[in-house]
Amino acid sequence: MRSRDEEEDEDEEEEGEEGFEIQDQLRVSDEGNRVDDEERDNQESYNDETEEEEDEDDCDEEMEMIMVVIDEKDQPKRGDSNCSNTAGDEDISGQTLEKQTAAQRFKPPAWTPSVMCSLGKDIYHYAGEDIVIYESIDSFGAVMWPAALALCSFLDNNREEVNLQGKEVLELGAGTGLVTIVATLLGAVVTVTDLPDVLSNLRANVMRNTRGRCRHLPKVEVLSWSYDLEPTFPTSLYRYDYVLAADVVYHHDFLSELLATMKHFCRPGTKVIWANRVRMDSDLTFTENFKKTFHTSLVAEDGDMKIFMATCRKGDTEKEWLDH
Repeated sequence: MRSRDEEEDEDEEEEGEEGFEIQDQLRVSDEGNRVDDEERDNQESYNDETEEEEDEDDCDEEMEMIMVVIDEKDQPKRGDSNCSNTAGDEDISGQTLEKQTAAQRFKPPAWTPSVMCSLGKDIYHYAGEDIVIYESIDSFGAVMWPAALALCSFLDNNREEVNLQGKEVLELGAGTGLVTIVATLLGAVVTVTDLPDVLSNLRANVMRNTRGRCRHLPKVEVLSWSYDLEPTFPTSLYRYDYVLAADVVYHHDFLSELLATMKHFCRPGTKVIWANRVRMDSDLTFTENFKKTFHTSLVAEDGDMKIFMATCRKGDTEKEWLDH
């Protein structure tokens, strides 16, 4: 027979083994709960990341939405020879726009073109073609100014009055090159000029939109406005049917040189077409001097946007010829 001490020792061993089993079960339970917590945390983290990605996708989609500015005339169809400017409720793809914002309810001026704007580039529609323009923030001359849009619309909608087919055309202060591109698409042989700092972006825009589309590719040249251009641009070689300029009168100190440059290239038979949006007193002063220098007529006007057509004065041309 076993003694009482042996029985007590066996009971303590059994209780110890049961305690270890309970501890093992608790440890397994704790590990399972910990795994569940980690999986739940991972799932919540994944859900948060998914929601953030969806929010970013929504933001990207909003950024990529196309804002369409419409004119007062009917929208052109793809390939239409006339560029129209409609202030309506449809974009150039024919999709109805919802009038949600103040910008959409705003009625643009008559000269405003059809333009799809997105980050980094603008797409205009003139002469039956979509024109992709990239701007540059490096210079005031490398961004789009409203008078350029007005002049493009005028040229596109007045092809009989201003027939550019096969005509020699010079553009002064071309900036982004949109006016030159439209003139080239309308059949002109264009020399496009500006300062060296904007020439790279200008050339890229012009070539991107005319190569393969036009019979004559524009010639890109540096031209600084000056009183004496005869040595570098002799009138015996540089003769043009039209001289185009848009928004070249702004806050700078070379307005007299600009007028002298216009006068240099405006020979008998040349027409100067100058588009300008009046902003400052200097615009009015230049306009008065422009009228004194040339025979001028106001061919288009919409509020503070004006387009002038000018020819040289006969007496001045004869005097310059005798001086040479």
